[in-house]
Amino acid sequence: MNEFAAKLYEIARKWQERWMKSRIFEVEPDESKPKFFITAAFPYPNSPLHLGHSRTYTITDVYARYLRMRGYNVLFPMGFHYTGTPILTMAESIAKGDRELIELMIEVYDVPPEDIEKLKEPLSLARYFHNDAKMAMIESGYSIDWRREFTTIDEEFKRFIVWQFTKLKEKGLIKKGTHPVGWCPFHNMPVGMHDTKGDVEPEIGEFTLILFELEKDLYLPAATLRPETVFGVTNIWVNPKAEYVVVKLDGKRYIVSKRAAFKLRFQRDDVVEEAAIKGEELLGKRARNPATGKAVPILPAEFVDPDTASGIVMSVPAHAPYDYVALEELKREHPEVLERLGVDPDELRPIPLIRVKGYGEIPAKEIVEKMGIKSQKERDLLDEATKKLYSDEYHYGVVREDIIEHVYSDMPEPYRSFAVAPVKAWIAGKSVVEAREAATKWLAALGYGDKMYEVLNRPVYCRCGTEIVVKVLKDQWFIDYGNSEWKKLAYELLNSMRIVPEDMREEFVKTIDWLHERAAARTRGLGTELPWAKGWIIESLSDSTIYMAFYTIIHKIRMYGIKPEQLTVEFWDYVLLGKGSAEEVAKKTGIKREIVEELRRDFDYWYPLDSRHSGRDLVPNHLTFFIFNHAAIFPRDKWPRQIVVNGFVLLEGKKMSKSLRNIVPLRRALRVYGADTVRATLLAAAEILQDANFSEDLAKSVMSQLRKFENYARLSRSMDSEETIADKWLLSMLQQRIEATTKALDELRTRAATINILYEMENDVAKYLELRGGKPGPALKEYIESWTKMMTPIAPHIAEEVWHEILGKDTFVSIETWPSVDPEKRDPEVELIVSYVDKIVEDVKSILRVYKGEAKRLVIAVAKPESWHIARIVSSYVAKRGQLRDAIRAVINAGVPKKDAAQITRKLYEFLRSADEALLSLIDGVQEFDEKAAIVQLKDYIVRKTGIEQIEVYYVDEAENKMPQQKIRQVIPLRPAILIE
Repeated sequence: MNEFAAKLYEIARKWQERWMKSRIFEVEPDESKPKFFITAAFPYPNSPLHLGHSRTYTITDVYARYLRMRGYNVLFPMGFHYTGTPILTMAESIAKGDRELIELMIEVYDVPPEDIEKLKEPLSLARYFHNDAKMAMIESGYSIDWRREFTTIDEEFKRFIVWQFTKLKEKGLIKKGTHPVGWCPFHNMPVGMHDTKGDVEPEIGEFTLILFELEKDLYLPAATLRPETVFGVTNIWVNPKAEYVVVKLDGKRYIVSKRAAFKLRFQRDDVVEEAAIKGEELLGKRARNPATGKAVPILPAEFVDPDTASGIVMSVPAHAPYDYVALEELKREHPEVLERLGVDPDELRPIPLIRVKGYGEIPAKEIVEKMGIKSQKERDLLDEATKKLYSDEYHYGVVREDIIEHVYSDMPEPYRSFAVAPVKAWIAGKSVVEAREAATKWLAALGYGDKMYEVLNRPVYCRCGTEIVVKVLKDQWFIDYGNSEWKKLAYELLNSMRIVPEDMREEFVKTIDWLHERAAARTRGLGTELPWAKGWIIESLSDSTIYMAFYTIIHKIRMYGIKPEQLTVEFWDYVLLGKGSAEEVAKKTGIKREIVEELRRDFDYWYPLDSRHSGRDLVPNHLTFFIFNHAAIFPRDKWPRQIVVNGFVLLEGKKMSKSLRNIVPLRRALRVYGADTVRATLLAAAEILQDANFSEDLAKSVMSQLRKFENYARLSRSMDSEETIADKWLLSMLQQRIEATTKALDELRTRAATINILYEMENDVAKYLELRGGKPGPALKEYIESWTKMMTPIAPHIAEEVWHEILGKDTFVSIETWPSVDPEKRDPEVELIVSYVDKIVEDVKSILRVYKGEAKRLVIAVAKPESWHIARIVSSYVAKRGQLRDAIRAVINAGVPKKDAAQITRKLYEFLRSADEALLSLIDGVQEFDEKAAIVQLKDYIVRKTGIEQIEVYYVDEAENKMPQQKIRQVIPLRPAILIE
């Protein structure tokens, strides 16, 4: 830690203590103010908070602090999520002496070795990291109302969750049924995102198994997500090195991989393993395609993953890049294999099935050649090609009419007509979407179709280390997110919300669309018991959907000593939904009527939730469940108003991970850099959805800017009372900065706001001091006061320090009023003067870099003030990207002679095309501009910047004999002629 970082750390501790003591972030309903209720996803206390967590909470706190200063009554609470298995599994592993985990705790997470013993018991571990996370949040300066803190295993919260699930069940949204779920074979329980290593949600997909008959009553069940392509199968792939087994189920015998047989036991009751068989033993045999009647050969392919689905893959080289490349490679490099297996290369020719715009007859061939893929080993490219082609065919593809030519072509009539009829009616000529569903049903009806569930994003591991499989869970309780009426409500709520950034809306739409039944409970873990099913614990992503409502009253439940058993369904119905009466609730629960009414008023004041903040990894689960559950339980006027989604955090350009040992605990970062540096670095690194790269260089840069801010604040205490053009310029720039920063924070463009505050405002002050020759004037104090207020959401501790200790204020800047723009102090002319003179200084320096000899005199020729209107006309055409000819016509109409208009307009047009929007805006805002007067006003500044003592400035008609005529002729408004002698 360097000296200034140590100072920042101490300053932070000082103001955190004062905030806590003064309780300035503890809020109650206040009808005189607009309210703003903001929350961020509460953390799991199974390890310390790290920089990744900090980004979400810092963005939330910046927004909370900003709106508080804008006059809102802001509630920002925090709780802790104990529910589920993460805490349990972590404690069990430590208790078992898991060396790798214990080393991680000590070496990466900064847990003192003597504290490891405390982590062996689940609740002890949870409380340990709960306290650590809370301290990290306090030390980060988050403006949280800590009175409302709770955990999800508090008895009061459990009563709230019982109410929530009772409501869902009453509405028919929780049902008993049979559905596929992610499953841990070791713990024998359903698992979700928070039960897995890396918090990965198991994505469950349904593979169609197409039964290729190898011999009577023995089938190769080829697993596919594209059953409509079965008509183009040229061969079957098996992995020659894999172990396969013959299994019996539903009266049929299948050959599947050893792993597939294991997985099928979780999905079917009647799986019997009969015999083992090696993959290589199947090579060269033929299996009958049930859609075409053709016997296709079995060929070797090491790209076949025996751990995925059945371990048997059908080959469709016209539409599958992997298949096309594998067959071409086999024919090109290993023709002897085909010869040995008795396979004619001609029978492996691709069979086109689908027409799709932008592709030729054989789409797989086309995309493979376009991407230059030559080998099966180029998996990344093949994955990319497969994803693109499959997507294009799914969305835009149509099945060719001529596929019926491949359907049992050798079958005699009239039997063939019966075989062809359903294909002709339901599949040929249909969209891929329609054909896929029809092909699945057709094959199943014929007895040649089956299904198998698989984890599409496998491998996903339970926190215990066991790979997750899919289990078809029977007679269990599920939340029915597939309910069509519920989905309509969810879409309605989504459409009513602001999503930040708006780009994420489509991701929510897709999630709502594909979301289906989800297991509601587990047999293991911490949490609330399902009220009607003893022994089942409501899972962690189900009890964390509407808990924001609990924040509104928990502190008063405790304050009034209300017991958990008094928190009945009727209590919550009244307080949260307004159902029943306070008198009835008081009578049934024993809670005083006036307290019940107060709790209802508190909830009614704070709800709906105004802003919900989370990382983007929670969009496919928690945030979408949040939408569903609010839509189901609350009336429309209590639906949440906004979701804010942020990206991840990189460390020195790399993803933080346990394997790389580069996870930085938040409290360590705070000690090394200081809270304000950590906050501002995360904010300055990227806009909200981009991944933010926390780097040492950026942290040092941020720290340097904070130091400059403090130094400039000290400088403002000793000022010259004389007002100059520099003071007018600084106050004008201040209005710009206030306007731009306010707009950025309103739009949650936190990087733009941070860059403005940390860098652009520091540049303003540095420029101001240059303009004044290093002596601060009267404008600096006003600028520093506003700058301090604007610094507060980003770096609140140093802002408080400057506000109190340097500026001598006796209030907390954290609850001061955000600066507003004063139009009277905005002076575009002064800004243009400084911008114009800076351009002259830049041009002079460019000349001096190549000038030989000592520069003694600077002569400048400028356009006359009366030509300024021409610059404004031309600038307006450049700003709106108008045509040069129209600009010339406008200049002529303004009274400029035709013979001069074209020449001067053309020069100005070309010059201003390279100008930025800021300059064009200034030109538009300045009615009259005297370039000679501008230079004279800032003559001393030019001398200091260029080192040339003698400066002469003339209008063009005064410049005769002062500089060459050729230079004078080049003068146009804003582009003077410069001569150095």
